[in-house]
Amino acid sequence: MSSTADDRPNAEFLWTADEHRRVGREVADWIATYLTSLPAAPVFQPVPTDAAAAMLATPVPEAGEPIDAILHRFEQEIGDYPFGNGHPRFSAWVNSPPAAIGIYAQTLAAAMNPSVAGGNHAAVWVERQVIEWFKSIFGFPHESMGLLVSGSSAAAITGLAVARHAAAARIGWDMRSAGAHIVSESGAPIRMLVYESAEAHSCHQKAVELLGLGSAQIRVVPSDDALRMLPDALDAMLAADIAAGALPIAVIASAGTVNTGAIDPLDALASVCARHRVWLHVDGGYGAPAILTDEYRTQLAAIGRADSVGIDAHKWMYVPVDAGMVLVRDAKLMRDTFSLVPPYLRSDDDRHGVHGPPWLSEYGSEQTRPFRALKVWMALRYFGTSGYARLISHDIAMARRLADRVRTTPELELREPQGLSIVCFRAVPAALEGDDAAVDALNQRVLASLQLGGKAFLSSTVLGGRTWLRSCVVNPGTTPEDIDAVLDAVLDAVRSYL
Repeated sequence: MSSTADDRPNAEFLWTADEHRRVGREVADWIATYLTSLPAAPVFQPVPTDAAAAMLATPVPEAGEPIDAILHRFEQEIGDYPFGNGHPRFSAWVNSPPAAIGIYAQTLAAAMNPSVAGGNHAAVWVERQVIEWFKSIFGFPHESMGLLVSGSSAAAITGLAVARHAAAARIGWDMRSAGAHIVSESGAPIRMLVYESAEAHSCHQKAVELLGLGSAQIRVVPSDDALRMLPDALDAMLAADIAAGALPIAVIASAGTVNTGAIDPLDALASVCARHRVWLHVDGGYGAPAILTDEYRTQLAAIGRADSVGIDAHKWMYVPVDAGMVLVRDAKLMRDTFSLVPPYLRSDDDRHGVHGPPWLSEYGSEQTRPFRALKVWMALRYFGTSGYARLISHDIAMARRLADRVRTTPELELREPQGLSIVCFRAVPAALEGDDAAVDALNQRVLASLQLGGKAFLSSTVLGGRTWLRSCVVNPGTTPEDIDAVLDAVLDAVRSYL
C-alpha cells in the first residue's frame, strides 16, 4: 500500500482506516482534477502505439506493487487517455459524462459488494424501489416487474425471451424444455418472426440470434420519410404472416433511434400489436428519459402500453456505466421464463426472514448480480425528475442550436427532421454539388480530422446511402460556446480540404 514496510499478517488486504482515508483522498483528488480540467484538454487522443504494445507485452505481476506506484501507473498509462465522453465538445455516440453523484455511489456500492440475486438485504430493496420509480415514470402498472441490467442489449434479450416464451405458450409449446424449433401438430416447422424498422438498433438482431430464432426471421417494416415505422404496413405484414401460418413473436419499436432520434408512432403501433396479440418491445435505451420533459411527455406516453421496454440510465440519465433497466408488463410470465425454482418452493413473502421477496435472479439470466441500483437511486434522489427534465431539455436546446447554425451555413446540409438531441448534417460545398461520391469522401476526411484533431469529436452514420456527420448531445456541461466551437472546427476541416 505504501513504500513503508508492514509486517502485519495479510496487510495487503486488511487496510487500516487511515490507509483507506489516504488513498481515498488521493483518488478523489484525481477525480476532481480530471473532471474539472476536461474543457481545457483535447477531446480525444489515442493511446500511442508503443504504449499500447507495451501494455500487451507486460507479464502478469508476480510480486505486488505499492499502491502509490499503482496510482502513478494509472495516471500515466490510463487516466491520460480517456474515451472522451466527459468532454463538453464530445457529441459522438450516446455516451454521457458521469454525474458526480453516480461516481461516488458506485464506489459505495463496490464497498458493500453484495450479490443482488435475492435475499433480505438493503441492495435488494433499493433495486426494487428503483424499479417502482421507473414503472411510475414510464406508466407501467404496479403489478409489472423489472430488473437492472447491463444495458439495452441485455434488456432486449430479456424482453424478447419473455415474448418468445409467451408466443410459444399460446400454441401449447413448452419453449423451456422443447427449445426454439417449434413444429405444428403435423410436424411442419412454424416460423417465429420479429418485426422492426431499418432504424432498429443492432442489439435486437443480436438478441434474436442469441435466442435461436435467427436473423432471417426478422421482418423489416417500411418507414416514412422521417424514418418512423409505418403502423399500416406493420398491420398488413402481421395479418399476412399469421394467415400464412407464421407465429409473430414481437414488434420492436424505437423511442428515439440512435441514428437520427426518430420516435416511432408508439400509440398506433401498440394498437396494431394488441389487435394481433403480438408482443411490443420498446427500445428506449437513448430517448425514453425525454418523457420527463414537457415537450416529449405526450409523444412518449405510449411507452406505458408496451409489453416490455429497455431504458439505459447510463445514457440520458448520466449514470456511470453500466446501468440499464428492463420493464416487463407481465411479472408472472417474466418469472416463468427464467426461474429455476420449482413453484412449490418459491417464497413470495419472507420480508421478515432471510429469504426476502421473490429473488431478482428468477426474473432474468444473471445469477450473481451487481449492486447497479445504488447509483440510479442516488442520482434520482439528487436530481429528481424535475432536475432531469431541465438537464435533458438543455441537451435538446444545444442540439437545436447546432441544427440552426447548420441551416444558415451555405457549405452544410441538415438532415431533417432533426430529432431529440441528435443532429445529422454534412458538408456539401458548391464545388462538389452533384458528385455524391466526392461529397461522401470529403465528409469521411472531415470526420477523421475532427476525431484526431482534439478540438471536437463527432461520429458519422449512413442515411439514404450517403455519409453524414452525426452529433448527439447528452452532456449538461455543453455550452453554446462549445456548440459554436464544434461547428467552427467542422468548417475549418471542410475548407482545409477544398
